[in-house]
Amino acid sequence: MRILFTCRPAYGHLFPLLPLANAAAEAGHEVVFGTGEAFVPKVRDLGFAVHRAGISIGAAEAEAKRRHGEDAGFLDLGITMFAELLPNSLLDDLTPLLPRLRPDLVVYEMSDVGAAIAARRAGVPAVSVVIGRSMPPAVLAVAADRLRPLWGTLPADALLGDACVDVWPDRLRDPGTAGVPKVFRMRPTPYDPDVPLPPLPADGFAYLTLGTVVFGATDVLRGAIAALSRLDIDVLVALGPGDPAALGPLPDRVRATGFVPQARVLAHAGLVVHHGGTGTVLASLAAGLPQLVLPQGADQFANAETLETLGAAKSLVGAAIRIPAVEAAVRTLLDDPKPREVARGVAAEIAEMPSPEQVLGELVSWAG
Repeated sequence: MRILFTCRPAYGHLFPLLPLANAAAEAGHEVVFGTGEAFVPKVRDLGFAVHRAGISIGAAEAEAKRRHGEDAGFLDLGITMFAELLPNSLLDDLTPLLPRLRPDLVVYEMSDVGAAIAARRAGVPAVSVVIGRSMPPAVLAVAADRLRPLWGTLPADALLGDACVDVWPDRLRDPGTAGVPKVFRMRPTPYDPDVPLPPLPADGFAYLTLGTVVFGATDVLRGAIAALSRLDIDVLVALGPGDPAALGPLPDRVRATGFVPQARVLAHAGLVVHHGGTGTVLASLAAGLPQLVLPQGADQFANAETLETLGAAKSLVGAAIRIPAVEAAVRTLLDDPKPREVARGVAAEIAEMPSPEQVLGELVSWAG
């Protein structure tokens, strides 16, 4: 079977697809990717055939701001980006490409909805992969109205389509998948880049990261480092594509690096302080670790609220992210056994979810 995977050119959009893509390649299927120009060489380096398809989120944001102004709100900017500019760009590139590739199945990360529309027009089965929390219903309704002319007849969900791969465990299920007719449950499987494990502190250290998008929020990182340095704990800071030198001099018990094999790091950590990206949220839960979430954008706020309601995390938002508040929240997470107990319960649930290899078999049967 030939399977086309599509994603925005961003690590947080590519990495969630790789467990399924790797499982497909290992099972002997032909795997092809479509993504924005900046990530074509990155995907090729992973060993996959790849075609340029669509524009980047940054390019779409720049165009949306040109149309609506720098100070426009999310409904103007976000909906123009994700319900117009990005899907139309992807449609322009995939419409002539699909007849040449002739894929048997299209797998797209949930924000890359233009791939699903192109697949429907070409008569190819398509399934979305959940990479975050759904838009609030009121926002999704606006997005659906903007996407309706592209879809023709809207599917069950304007972004998730009529079939999706859901990686959230039961206790954290996203209500947005409830209306999707076909849902494949899959264990969240972190993809670790092929980088060496850095020297680690003794087990039980604090792992601090702002992911691969907002890693440049150095003021937040410096504040968190200052707070953690007040505690009797070692700290490992991972900046992903960022430069550790940007943090300046670090306290004695703090070390910083770029990309890390995150799942291996989490196996030795004691707690996680992070931005609330879905990949880090699920990887931390799979490791049974309590979390302090400092959301910076997108669905990170919804993730923070969901985790705190569950009892697995603390969160600080906006002006509340201050050194004393971070210190107090981390002390609570270290002293209170409940967040760790909740996280370990979710970890046991995640371990029982179907593997990417199992889900791949289900997808092949469904598409076949």
